[in-house]
Amino acid sequence: MNVEMIGLWAGATWNALNDANGMLTVKGLKKATKLKEKEVYAAIGWLAREGKVNVNEAEAEVEVTLL
Repeated sequence: MNVEMIGLWAGATWNALNDANGMLTVKGLKKATKLKEKEVYAAIGWLAREGKVNVNEAEAEVEVTLL
């Protein structure tokens, strides 16, 4: 895993969120992007650091929304 790959995963994650009207769970992101769970979380971290997403825990799910 390197920074370039994480950037690509972040792009795929952002596109999936954008296509889903701005909100998906981690489970939904895995399905939409075909990424592994650790790859989705790396992408979420990248996007969160850039101030592009918000992450919330809702019951047993982690929801990610575009800002």
